[in-house]
Amino acid sequence: MPLAMIHEGARAVLKAVQGGRNLRGRLAAMGLIPGAEITVLRNGGQGPFVVAVNNTRICLGRGMAMKIEVD
Repeated sequence: MPLAMIHEGARAVLKAVQGGRNLRGRLAAMGLIPGAEITVLRNGGQGPFVVAVNNTRICLGRGMAMKIEVD
């Protein structure tokens, strides 16, 4: 399931990133690696998508959040 489909307040575990090497590297640098636990802080349907990983808040675009597969 794409990360963008997870509701606010829910937690998920990152499974894979469906993107190129640059995207995977950029997300890995922010702590978004397979096995990382992600808490969705903001998913209002419009605007930025905000998640917490390792006590860090990360703002993602919707397109990027759609490429992140979670369980």
